[in-house]
Amino acid sequence: MDSVHDHQPVLLDEVIEALRIDPEGLYLDATFGRGGHTRAILERLDERGRVVALDRDPAAIEYGRRQFADEARLKLVHCNFSQVAMVLKESQLEQRFNGVLMDLGVSSPQLDDAERGFSFMRNGPLDMRMDTTQGESASEWLMRVEMEDLVFVLKKYGEEKFGRRIATAILAYRQEQPITETEQLVRIIEQAMPVKEKHKHPATRSFQAIRMHVNQELQSIETALEAMLPALAIGGRLAVISFHSIEDRMVKRFMKAKVSRPPIPRGLPVMEPDVALPYRLACKPRVAGEQELKSNPRSRSARLRVLERVL
Repeated sequence: MDSVHDHQPVLLDEVIEALRIDPEGLYLDATFGRGGHTRAILERLDERGRVVALDRDPAAIEYGRRQFADEARLKLVHCNFSQVAMVLKESQLEQRFNGVLMDLGVSSPQLDDAERGFSFMRNGPLDMRMDTTQGESASEWLMRVEMEDLVFVLKKYGEEKFGRRIATAILAYRQEQPITETEQLVRIIEQAMPVKEKHKHPATRSFQAIRMHVNQELQSIETALEAMLPALAIGGRLAVISFHSIEDRMVKRFMKAKVSRPPIPRGLPVMEPDVALPYRLACKPRVAGEQELKSNPRSRSARLRVLERVL
């Protein structure tokens, strides 16, 4: 039995409500993970409905192909969601999707698998790559990064106020021996921290920052948000779940820009109401309810924002 069955998709009811599932509709799950959201969408489709699901993690795609082996209505694609334009072009599905979902969180199985190196609670190889088939691991990057670049990453992506102290400790340690395991990095961070936050592991912010840099997460999100819009049919909705303030600010700014009227140059005979906007905010931001918070503590920071194409 695969333990990932325990994985609970975040804000599931809110996502299903936001996407307004049409039984004959076409849906894009841009972050398949362990298929929780995809499964719930498929359950609401008839035989004409379809789901296209993407994931950059080959383990997620492999899992999906096993678990959904007999599901003819699902197409799985191994790619970063920032490459969605290529997927749309190849499948000729531009402006066809009734709904698109982006769940920006790291999936529970990734966090729980010590071999992936995402968790500061379990020792394992310091990898942190979501796509293990390409790119540089966290260990490789930490062994070559320069001080100022490391400080920048810790402060920008982790909002870590002790970023310079931690960076100094990492560079001092690596002069003595390579940093190849998560346990080593946790110890370095713990010893560098002058004070500890209540209810937060001292390595939380640094691990988040290094993971985000290794996977170029913010750059991928920025590209993907813009690239998802050509997927939407009129009436189609883009639903995005973010898990921390940096991502949520990006999503909020992106959606706000899409529903704001462009400035009208002075002297032109055009009134602001004459400028039609192709998008609208479909609902206020949604967060997990009391019941979900009890059963799934990882949902506590999740926030869902929804943009609808109207023209």
